[in-house]
Amino acid sequence: MGILSFILFLFVAAACAWIADYLVPGTIPGGFLAAVIFGIIGAWIGVSLMGPVGPSLAGVSLLPTILGSAIVVFLASFVGRQFARR
Repeated sequence: MGILSFILFLFVAAACAWIADYLVPGTIPGGFLAAVIFGIIGAWIGVSLMGPVGPSLAGVSLLPTILGSAIVVFLASFVGRQFARR
């Protein structure tokens, strides 16, 4: 994986995390940088669970990435709410 494909991967993962943030109630704690990190983690989880299904952009399967990011964003917002209550 070259540097250009890695940068494209980061942009696609961040966009998928942004879409997942709209799908899941709550907010991503940490802003855009956290969204990129959650997008990368979500891409890894989604593709690991579902495989490379659906359309892809810059080598990233979009459906598993969005679903994996939604799961990670949901867990992060849930944990963030729990820490905010204390």
